[in-house]
Amino acid sequence: MSIFFHEQLYRSNAVMTKLKNYPVTICGAGALGANIAENLARSGFDRLTVIDRDRIEERNLSTQPYYRSDVGAFKAKILANNLYRAIGTKVDAKTKELTPANTTQLLKDSQLIVDVFDNSVARQAVKDYAEQLSISCLHAGLSADYAEVIWNEVYRVPSKVNDDVCDYPLARNLVMLTVAVACEAIVSFIATAQQRNFTITQKDLTVQSLFL
Repeated sequence: MSIFFHEQLYRSNAVMTKLKNYPVTICGAGALGANIAENLARSGFDRLTVIDRDRIEERNLSTQPYYRSDVGAFKAKILANNLYRAIGTKVDAKTKELTPANTTQLLKDSQLIVDVFDNSVARQAVKDYAEQLSISCLHAGLSADYAEVIWNEVYRVPSKVNDDVCDYPLARNLVMLTVAVACEAIVSFIATAQQRNFTITQKDLTVQSLFL
C-alpha cells in the first residue's frame, strides 16, 4: 500500500502524478516554511527544494518540526534528513542566504516558488525574480493574529520595520492553519491552474478568499 494511499483516494491518480513531478522551491524553513515542506512531502510532492541559512534555536521548537537534539544545526539540512527518514522524500536543502545577486543560482530550477522568508529584502528578491521569469510564486506571512496567502501578481512586500524583530507573538494554531491554507492553494493551482488568495484570522478562526 502506498504511503500516500488516503491522499490518492481523495485527489485522484492524475493529480497525484502532477504533484509528484512538480518542482517546488520553498524559501524559508521556519514556522511556515518547514511545516509547508513537511505537509507537501506527506501529500505526495517528490521534487522539493528548501532554502534557508538559519540554524535551529530552542525557541523554534514550539512552532517548527524540529527536536531539542537539532538545536544549532541548519534548519534546511535537518528538515531534509527528517523527511527522508520519515517517508523517503529527498529534499534538496540549500543552506545559503538568498539575495538579489544569487536568485538565479538558487531558484533556477523552480516551477513554483513559495516565499515564506522573514525579511523584506529576500521577499522582494523572490518577487522580482518570479516576475522577470514568469514563474508562479506564492507568498505567505503572519502578523499577530492575522495571516495571508497571496500569489505574486497581487502581492506587496511588507515594510522593513519588523524585519529585525525577534520577540513577537505567534500562536501555533495560526501557523498550522496558514500552512493548511497555503498547501491547499498550491495543490489547487497545480491541479486546476487557478490562483486563489486568502486571509486568515486567528481570533475568529476565519479563512476568507481575498479578491484584489
